[in-house]
Amino acid sequence: MALSKEDIRTAAERLDRAEKTRKQIRQISLEHPDITIEEAYAVQKAWIEIKVAAGRSVKGHKIGLTSKAMQSALNIDEPDSGVLLDDMFFADGGLVPSDRFIATRAEAELAFIMNKRLAGPNCTMFDVLNASDFVVPALEILDTRIERVDPVTKSARKIFDTIADNAANAGIVLGGRPIRPLDTDLRWIGALCSRNGQVEETGLAAGVLNHPATAVAWLANKIAPLGLALEPGQVVLAGSFIRPIETRKGDTIQADFGAYGSVNCYFA
Repeated sequence: MALSKEDIRTAAERLDRAEKTRKQIRQISLEHPDITIEEAYAVQKAWIEIKVAAGRSVKGHKIGLTSKAMQSALNIDEPDSGVLLDDMFFADGGLVPSDRFIATRAEAELAFIMNKRLAGPNCTMFDVLNASDFVVPALEILDTRIERVDPVTKSARKIFDTIADNAANAGIVLGGRPIRPLDTDLRWIGALCSRNGQVEETGLAAGVLNHPATAVAWLANKIAPLGLALEPGQVVLAGSFIRPIETRKGDTIQADFGAYGSVNCYFA
């Protein structure tokens, strides 16, 4: 292992401090060039443990980097994942406090609300559809506690940095109309995403591994070796099917899912 237990704990503490002080830290992959994907997840886990020890509770998971374009940009061949905590949920149409974050962006996604425990290995898309109570439109709010580009070397952050940084997750807004998983072909659900009334991005849910339920199955299989499963009542963000929209204080972000309603928030 490139990272000792102490290295992992120190990296997690630095991320926690970065979030609290709103000051980004140097890329972990520059500090530890030999870091592995497993070690990056170990940093993420240690950070989540710090937050849970401080009173937070786990409410679900997020899946990122589900599109081919994003995977090729980061030179990987599978998605990544992070953990959703209770203080990350914001009301549809509500205020998101900009001063809590560093550099926010927003993405349109579908969120699966689990009804039954879903455990890998060998979990399939059909298992996901059977285990899900509802699918709902969602906005994911991204933030980055790690510098995107190193000011000295000009190197861009790598997949290890994103994973350690809880897959860049910062918040989630659920809205629109809840859908029973088999009531429609989820691949064809689309969103028009606008900032301050101007359409910035559009996309179809098929952009998420051909079917968003496939992403949820991937996650259940990925966490199975850790003894984890997707639990009843948990929310699973299946992955974005648009490019991230940069947001600033004063912006209103809306994702219009057509017949399935819309979800929006205001960065106050």
